[in-house]
Amino acid sequence: MKLRLGARGSALSLVQADLVARALEGKAEIEIVTVRTTGDRLSAEGRAIGWKGDFTRELDAALLDGSIDLAVHSLKDVPSDVPDGLLLAAVPRREDPSDVLVSHPSRRFAELPAGAKVGTSSPRRRAQILAARADLDVLEARGNVDTRLRRVSEGRFDAIVLARAGLARLGRLDAVAEVLPPEVMLPAVGQGALAVFTRQDGAARATVATIDHAPSRASATAERALLAELEAGCHAPVAGLATVADEALRLQAAVFSSDGSEALRETVSGASSDAATLGREAARRLLSRGASRFLDRVSP
Repeated sequence: MKLRLGARGSALSLVQADLVARALEGKAEIEIVTVRTTGDRLSAEGRAIGWKGDFTRELDAALLDGSIDLAVHSLKDVPSDVPDGLLLAAVPRREDPSDVLVSHPSRRFAELPAGAKVGTSSPRRRAQILAARADLDVLEARGNVDTRLRRVSEGRFDAIVLARAGLARLGRLDAVAEVLPPEVMLPAVGQGALAVFTRQDGAARATVATIDHAPSRASATAERALLAELEAGCHAPVAGLATVADEALRLQAAVFSSDGSEALRETVSGASSDAATLGREAARRLLSRGASRFLDRVSP
C-alpha cells in the first residue's frame, strides 16, 4: 500500500513526518507531501498566530479532498474540534512533554539575574515564568526553533523557554540549560505528542492505527477533554499534563492570570479508560472555582 503523508514544510514537521514514516515501515510505502499552512506563513512574517487551526487547516483540507492520505501534527496545535470526516487515527509514543530553559551564558532558571530578558510567545509560559520570577522581563519571541536559539546566542534574549520534545527531535538538546519541572512550568495540553489523522473512511485508517500507543492516547484524551470543557481560546494560559502508569491516569491541570499573579490548580486521578471523563472533571472543578475569568473563551 502506498500512502501520501502530509506535513508542514518546517524542519520540525518534516522530522516528525519521518518518524511516522519509519514507524510505518513494512506496513505501507510512504510518500511525504509538504503543505504550507497559514501558521507557517504568519510565522515566517513574524506575525502572531491567531488560532490553533492556523497550523492544521490546509492539511485538513488536503485530507478531505484526497490530496493526501494521512497528516501528522504536533498534538498541541490541533484544535479540540476535529472536522467532520477526519479521525485521530494514532497518537504514537509521546516524547517527554517538559519545557526547557535555553540561556546564554548557560544558567538555570533560578540563576537568571533580576531583569533578565526571557523570550516566549506563549501566554501559558509567560504566566508561569512571572509566577515563579516576577523580577524577570518576559518578552515576545516568535519564529522557528533555529531563529529563537539564534536570538539567545546573539544576546537579544538572556533565555528562552521551549518544548524539550522539539529540541530532541531536531537533535538540539545540547542547547538545554535546564529541564523545568512541572511545579515550575506545567506543559501545554498535548505537548510532546504527535497526532496522525486520516479520513474516517480511508484505507489508511487501519494501517495507521497500528502505531497508536495506548498510554499516550489516554494522556492526550484527558488533556484534550480538559481544554474542550474549558472552551479556552488558543491565547488562554491553560496547562495540563496527564501521566499513565499501570492503567491508572493522573491529570494535573491549571489556569493562570496573564501576569502570573493568580493560579488555579486541580489534580484528578482514575482509570485510564476514563480519560475523557477525568479531563472534563478537572475542567469543571476549575470552572467552579472561577477559572472563566482567566480564559479567552471560544464557542465549542
